[in-house]
Amino acid sequence: MVRLADVARAAGVSTSTASRALSRPDMVAAETRERVSLVAAEMGFRLNATARALTTGHTGLVGVIVPTLANPFFPPIVTGVQQPLTEAGGNVLLGVSDHSADRERELVHQLGPRVDGLILVAPVSPDAALRSFAERLPVVTVDRTAPGLPGVVVDTPGGVTKLMDHLLGLGHRRIAYLGGPPGSWMDRQRRKAALTAVADGGGELIVLDPVPPRFDAGLATAEHLVRQETPVTAVMVYSSYVLLGLFMGLGSAGLRVPEDISLAASDDLTVIGMTQPGSTALHVPLQEAGSEACRLVRETPAAGSRPPRVRIATRLVVRDSTAAPPSGSTRTPPLTSRAPSRARKS
Repeated sequence: MVRLADVARAAGVSTSTASRALSRPDMVAAETRERVSLVAAEMGFRLNATARALTTGHTGLVGVIVPTLANPFFPPIVTGVQQPLTEAGGNVLLGVSDHSADRERELVHQLGPRVDGLILVAPVSPDAALRSFAERLPVVTVDRTAPGLPGVVVDTPGGVTKLMDHLLGLGHRRIAYLGGPPGSWMDRQRRKAALTAVADGGGELIVLDPVPPRFDAGLATAEHLVRQETPVTAVMVYSSYVLLGLFMGLGSAGLRVPEDISLAASDDLTVIGMTQPGSTALHVPLQEAGSEACRLVRETPAAGSRPPRVRIATRLVVRDSTAAPPSGSTRTPPLTSRAPSRARKS
């Protein structure tokens, strides 16, 4: 059986240098790294996680906990974490919390001893719990901020402001906000941005009950919208999956997009390409968010320094699902001046 010491001897380096070359290649010179890797491959040696931890104090593994994999918002973030780790000889251990704080805590306890750090994507645990997790190992949040912790936030609230200004500029004044999932920190940020933008624009935001990010939730919401006595003229949807259901449900009820109602989403994921007409949405660089989170969790901050925060900009992509209100509706002409208004819940 080939040992790490055998590889080191053959490569002409110390055992600790050979270990770093295989487990933390960014810490050694490129020439040394290539020589050790070549010798290890020729000798059929592969450093396992246990040996790596014993020799370097690092496993090369990073834990990533996401609320769900059913929502296409989250897999690109995991990919963004995985790619730089793979290049550095590491890997991801993945856990799914099902939007449960209890399950998040269980996963932290299970993954914690096996990883060098944890990336919590859209966590639902309270701030105090997140800080307690960070007492044991490095923790980075994504799509959520918590006092005292490093984090990466994609600026979808800023994008929501642009999206609402776009709808107001087309002449919409009675706009629905369909949020979710219930209890989501980011949903609260987006909703707040929408309320402010619509109020500043002299419109009325109808805040619908939050829904899970599923196709059938969009179908159910379409039925609710059709039954309203005073119809909304545009809808901003939290999840692209829900948007697909909304498209189908409204179409089944005889409503046309955008001739009768405008639709837009706060993420521009692959499923958006399935709609006809194409959907106005925010372009969200999720893979970049994952990559930044990976960088933060692997860095050792200077003593006494403030935890780093990374904010990633979004971009409004206007397509054919949004248009001016039809004539004869309760909608007013395009925006010419802003005046305060109120928001209500439906």
